[in-house]
Amino acid sequence: MRLYGEPLVFVGDQPSFLAFTPAPRAQLELRRTYLRQRRSLVYEEGRDYAFDPAAGTLIRLPGSRIPDFRTNILFGQQRFDHTRFPGYGNQAFFAYVDYHTPHRIELRGASGSPQLRGARTRLRTGAALKVVAFGDSITWGGEASTPRLIFWQRWVRDLRARHPRARISVVNGATGGDTTTQGLQRLEDKVLRHKPSLVVVAFGMNDHNRGSVPLPRFRAQLREIVERIRATGAEIVLCSAFPPNPRWRHSANRMERYAEVTRDVATRTDSAFADVFALWQHITARKRPEDLLANNINHPNDFGHWIYYRALSALLK
Repeated sequence: MRLYGEPLVFVGDQPSFLAFTPAPRAQLELRRTYLRQRRSLVYEEGRDYAFDPAAGTLIRLPGSRIPDFRTNILFGQQRFDHTRFPGYGNQAFFAYVDYHTPHRIELRGASGSPQLRGARTRLRTGAALKVVAFGDSITWGGEASTPRLIFWQRWVRDLRARHPRARISVVNGATGGDTTTQGLQRLEDKVLRHKPSLVVVAFGMNDHNRGSVPLPRFRAQLREIVERIRATGAEIVLCSAFPPNPRWRHSANRMERYAEVTRDVATRTDSAFADVFALWQHITARKRPEDLLANNINHPNDFGHWIYYRALSALLK
């Protein structure tokens, strides 16, 4: 498998870990930008970094052109309130690496989700398929460097490429900052009036904040959103969310519970489920939280949006 644009931040001379062990004699490209561009700064092994293939680590060298994460305004801060640190964020500190690995990512539901029979038929027959993406700022596209890298945009682009006869349209029905509470309030305007045939529902990040939406209410509200969409005849994909920065003071640090509830609601309502949480945990087991947090809080960078996209891609072939 080839990993494209896996992000790293470099803290002094501490090792930064690749998600997976690289293939024997693997060649790396480490660059400044996620997308490979003509003017991208490509870092040089021996000048900017040292690579240990056996350990799957890279180390920033003295005098390197790679940014040192120790100069990030939030570096070393515990239980930080981001509003007290103007200019916070990690975009200026990422380096992105391409490499081959013998590891394979096994995705739940890789044979396709039976809950999406209608969408599959529409794609196969060349019928119209209207997709609405409904959720919070992550779904809206927060911190993606270009709209085409938003996770559901990537997914829809793949569907169009695989099913050129299908007439696929997509609507961004997400609103930054929303929980399932606001989701219910906006459901008619953001989703139902568009008469979708498929809705990607991705809440949980803001519900999970300290003092926000307790688990029982999250469960009830998420289920009500699903049932009201289902009543129109549309099919549904529920996405779990990933853990925010554990050092952020507003994180409840129990995203696994919200992911479990999302999975359970999907099961009980016979909805498709994109297990973003599990895939995120699998890919980031060897990595720092900051490696994938564009705002250093709760927004994924381009590679994080790719993880969402990979979770979706297992559901509809």
